[in-house]
Amino acid sequence: MRRRRQHQDDLHNKERWLISYADFITLLFAFFVVMYSVSSVNEGKYKVLSETLTGVFNAPQRSFKPVEIGDQPQRSPAAPAENVITPAVTEAPKNPALDAQGRTEALRAMADQLAMEFDELINQGVVTLETSDQWLELNLPNSLLFGSGDAEPHYDAFDVVDKIATVLNNRDNAIKVEGFTDNQPINTSHFPSNWELSTARAAAMARMLVMEGIEPERLAAVGYGQYQPVARNDTEEGRRRNRRVVLLISRDASIRGAMR
Repeated sequence: MRRRRQHQDDLHNKERWLISYADFITLLFAFFVVMYSVSSVNEGKYKVLSETLTGVFNAPQRSFKPVEIGDQPQRSPAAPAENVITPAVTEAPKNPALDAQGRTEALRAMADQLAMEFDELINQGVVTLETSDQWLELNLPNSLLFGSGDAEPHYDAFDVVDKIATVLNNRDNAIKVEGFTDNQPINTSHFPSNWELSTARAAAMARMLVMEGIEPERLAAVGYGQYQPVARNDTEEGRRRNRRVVLLISRDASIRGAMR
């Protein structure tokens, strides 16, 4: 009887290493899960952060040396009139060689290019494209660009903007970016109402276009909030259609003259 009991105890002691081994495997698995989650990068946040840092380090010096109390600021001697350098006025590129008919044809060519870039999404009904002699209207759903209740572009948005910039670069057409929401109220520290949310999304879209090489002088960003719906807000489908960003691309070059 004693030998059998001793034999069972020996077997029990020999199998105790399995408990430690199982604990070690569990900890190792948890370690790799944590390492994977830390290594995952949000491409959208990374690109926005990169652009922000680049802008900060490349920005002109705006600080000045403070004048101590009792001292008089030193004035540099006035430069001769002939040496005065007038700062250059930054304007969007112009193409005066085209008349109204030529610009209309160029606008239609841009519409054809955008239709090719977004062919699949247009066929699916996700993106819509409308044209006239004066305007080209590209309608993008917010879900393609931003998260719910947020104005920070997600990673899919950069591919969309890259396609748009491919068509709009090296031209002078004015571009108006319009932001719209549904009628669901929002009240956060960043967005007290849908006006702020729609405007922030339009501005974010404009900044992304600038990042892709579009001249900022060609751009305007406007937010309409919930007050310009294209569908009823009492259905989920209607609210989805109302949550959108619209790019209005003008035939003309003057952004203020093109505002409608």
